[in-house]
Amino acid sequence: MTASGRPPNQLLQMLDTASFDLLRPHLVTIELVRETVLSQADVALRHVYFPHDGAVSIAVSLSEGQIIEVAMIGRDGVVAGGAALADGIAVSDAVVLFPGAASAVEISAFRNVAAASVPFRGLVIRHEQALFARAQQSLICNTLHPVEARLARWLLRAHDLSDRETLPLTQETLAQMMGVRRNAVSLVAHALQRAGIIRYSRGQIEITDLRALQATSCDCYFAAKTDHARLLGLPP
Repeated sequence: MTASGRPPNQLLQMLDTASFDLLRPHLVTIELVRETVLSQADVALRHVYFPHDGAVSIAVSLSEGQIIEVAMIGRDGVVAGGAALADGIAVSDAVVLFPGAASAVEISAFRNVAAASVPFRGLVIRHEQALFARAQQSLICNTLHPVEARLARWLLRAHDLSDRETLPLTQETLAQMMGVRRNAVSLVAHALQRAGIIRYSRGQIEITDLRALQATSCDCYFAAKTDHARLLGLPP
């Protein structure tokens, strides 16, 4: 819990007192174990999740068997909130990427609170707009920008959510999340390591020069942060 007595999730911190009091009895703290599947596309939801730390990858599976990440959610968001407000059927897969903790809410309780609280419902809707904007930005980035800039953007987002310089990641996972070949990630990672921007060993990547990594990234990283703040009514 933070000094406010609320879990360390940005949306829960932003809720007005009346709305949070409605939600509080239904919040259950759980551990986010790496590779745990929180939701599956086209399957009925059981819970909605407000991460405290760690990160959850929102991904879509293609018919060829390839999995591509469309967004990453952490302590600044909610997992499956939009689908819960709709028909309760997940529209994508949600898998724990970095371990941590979260507040879980049963979908029936979540929907009841949303029905009773206009501010809560509005906050979830604004978050879904921000998530959609981030996914759009990611699509544009993946279409137009080189792998080096895309990798830097992805690592910066992961750093923002985990708040740590060392990330438990393999090059294979990175390639899968970004939808590129592993050898492309390997070449770029070698170049970034030679430049002193990252250091990687088996199973983990350490960011050693955050400013240089920001300079390597494209403007999509900052554009997504700006959109997120604007849509949620946060300071830029």
